[in-house]
Amino acid sequence: MLEIERFGNCCVVKRQTNETSIILKLCTDNVGVLNGGTNIGFFDHLLKTFAKYSELSIEISEFQADTYVDLHHGVEDIGIVLGIAFRNLFDYNKVARFGYTIIPMDETLILSSVDLSGRQYLNFDVNFSSPYIGDFSTELVEEFFRAFVNNSAITLHIKKLEGKNNHHIAECTFKSVALSLKMALRPSEVSFSTKGVIM
Repeated sequence: MLEIERFGNCCVVKRQTNETSIILKLCTDNVGVLNGGTNIGFFDHLLKTFAKYSELSIEISEFQADTYVDLHHGVEDIGIVLGIAFRNLFDYNKVARFGYTIIPMDETLILSSVDLSGRQYLNFDVNFSSPYIGDFSTELVEEFFRAFVNNSAITLHIKKLEGKNNHHIAECTFKSVALSLKMALRPSEVSFSTKGVIM
């Protein structure tokens, strides 16, 4: 089951499967807060970081997932729902389209570059030295961004230039992508496409 409702500067997505049930609202209010959450501690920390630096507000009013299996379905499906909301909230023909940042966090340095192209592609060149941060699998960072990219129809490149601390690497990745999206979402009166339109 999938329901999408767009109103004003917000989009609400309700998605239910045999694995998860999620209600998420995304708003362009330039406040950048996370209300509610997933009760997956480190993941909520990353989502708060994403909201803060993108200045997009996220409200998760319902989150149920088969976490007794593992955290994969819950994290991936938040990426799916967030991507759907993003794609329905923004007209890629009315924004700057491109954004890029190189962000440090102590010893860590992350590059990200985004194109709101209407085409989904993820290049994730970020490695971790440990399979877990607490009980959060580090491979879920890539799974989240892949789900987000595929459902928002954007091109996203992420590359770790430096980094040893796995917490820093994950958090810096979310900061960098959020700031790149913020840059790409700057309003524009013209469509940046030689085709004349981004579908």
